[in-house]
Amino acid sequence: MAGPTTADRGERQQESSGPPPARRSRKARLRVIVILAVTLMLLGGGSVWALYGSEWLRVKRVSVSGTQVLTPADVLEAASVPIGEPLISVDTGIIEARLRRKLPRIDTVDVVRSWPDGIGLKVTERTPVLLVRKAGNFVEVDDEGVRFATVSQAPKGVPALELTASRSGSGAASFRRFGTDRLVREAVQVAGELPAAVARDTRTVQVRSFDDISLELGGGRTVAWGSSESGRVKARALAALMKAAPGARHFDVSVPTAPASSGS
Repeated sequence: MAGPTTADRGERQQESSGPPPARRSRKARLRVIVILAVTLMLLGGGSVWALYGSEWLRVKRVSVSGTQVLTPADVLEAASVPIGEPLISVDTGIIEARLRRKLPRIDTVDVVRSWPDGIGLKVTERTPVLLVRKAGNFVEVDDEGVRFATVSQAPKGVPALELTASRSGSGAASFRRFGTDRLVREAVQVAGELPAAVARDTRTVQVRSFDDISLELGGGRTVAWGSSESGRVKARALAALMKAAPGARHFDVSVPTAPASSGS
């Protein structure tokens, strides 16, 4: 049999002189990885530019919802949303804190991005449950005892709060022990426990001491409530008492297990 020709030996020498197959495979994979990495960098750079540099993704409009007493203009002015800034860079937390600081009437506010170019301000206002008279005006107090606004006209259906402790005796001692803020919260708790019909008819919540809270209703009727403890039980006792004695002028539920009524 004839041996390999000179051409065959040359081809085998040329094949053996190149890199091994495994090395060629690693180089091919590395080339693909480099190409993918460069592509991702280019795409990422484009995304960053779109978010921070594009005119399409900048703040151009601000909407307000949920206002009752406040006006949208009040909220917009206090929010000071940076018009023209990239939407992605707007600090919503700072805007929320600014609104609560400048407008105490706001209980909660949610600042949301509305892509591609808007900011939404969703506001929930505090609701007054009591009013404190002050120099001819009225300070609104919410269900947490927060005094959040002063108005010149009393909102309809909101009872007035009177703190009337004497300078001596248990009333004065109660004010010294608990402080005005605590007694206001006690009155707020009582107002929150009243039956709906009684709440609508309540004109004044009077606090003489921690355990001496009373109500003045329409038509000159009064309710001795006592402390804020056992509020739900007292509310049920009062509702039953008023139904049983509709013509009574005074109701006492300070001891809810032994309610009483008098006058006619």
